[in-house]
Amino acid sequence: MDHFLLDIQNGIARLTINRPDRLNALTEAMMDDLLALCRQIERAEDAHVVILTGEGRAFCAGGDIDAWADHTPDGFARHWLRDGHQALDALARLRQPVIAVLNGHALGGGLELAACADLRIAEAHIRIGQPEPALGIIPGWSGTQRTVRRFGAQTVRRMALFGTQFDAVEAERLGLVDQVVEQGQGLAAATELAETLRHRGPIATELVKMLINAAEGEERERVFEVLAGRAAAMQPELQTGLAAFKARKKADFWK
Repeated sequence: MDHFLLDIQNGIARLTINRPDRLNALTEAMMDDLLALCRQIERAEDAHVVILTGEGRAFCAGGDIDAWADHTPDGFARHWLRDGHQALDALARLRQPVIAVLNGHALGGGLELAACADLRIAEAHIRIGQPEPALGIIPGWSGTQRTVRRFGAQTVRRMALFGTQFDAVEAERLGLVDQVVEQGQGLAAATELAETLRHRGPIATELVKMLINAAEGEERERVFEVLAGRAAAMQPELQTGLAAFKARKKADFWK
């Protein structure tokens, strides 16, 4: 996982895209790594919030064209798009709140990556856009779905249909980002914000995030089943059923 750095300290998991020579453009191998890292973060008991950022002068320039240009149409759909969806879905559905620090431009897949976060902090010099149709391709990592749910259809139309790019100030006005800070101050602002979660209940925070995701149409079925499963697992019936199973008897839940 040479192209990602993960550091967990004081409850904060800092995940950095580490391919600065290519403006942190994403490859298929990187999407596989991102999926694995999300699973690792999800299971990390000492990680209560995630800060996602990029190394160097870009947040993420999107998908590396050299990584997908030679795919057959079937290979493009099966691997580049489907695998990318799995990785970004895993990021969006982390139990922990995710803060994206846009320390540089977030274009194409970079914006789709940022859209997975619960909150976005932009440094003042950055630009945001969806240039994919200029290449004859679509924003395929939920760039017409999750982005519409989170930013609104008209803003996505302006970026994806007409190629409009927004600076940080306009992006904040449109709700693409939540806060604008001076260049170089994004990580400090994100860390300060992350610290506020020390004073908020971790279970309540996790549940609220899941419910908001469900309200947005993000993994609604899984959210409801997880919440119901958690409630069932807290009941004494589970221990009754497990004890009967271990004793090779039928459980009697009416005692």
